[in-house]
Amino acid sequence: MISEIKNYIKISNSIDEILKNSPFKLKYIIEKSGISEPTFFRKMKEKKFLPEELLKIAEIIKPEESFLKSLEEAENDFKNEVYYSHDEVMKISEDRFLKKYGNKVV
Repeated sequence: MISEIKNYIKISNSIDEILKNSPFKLKYIIEKSGISEPTFFRKMKEKKFLPEELLKIAEIIKPEESFLKSLEEAENDFKNEVYYSHDEVMKISEDRFLKKYGNKVV
């Protein structure tokens, strides 16, 4: 646990360098992160990103790592028989749609 916390602190303290060396433009990262530009720059200057925000940024600048992690989690879920039937997925999708749009036709 201590090593994870130290790693988080290291990443948090060097986020400006990480972003500078990213293959993506900062404007793209800011847009995809969902953080307003002034807030993003303030957090970067003060090194005050929340862990969830750093995770979102990491998923943006390292999409292949994020994708591989998702595949690994999906494989583990399948091995542990944690999955949904087609009908369950359709019901979940319908509920999400109705929650977002109501009964109106989109």
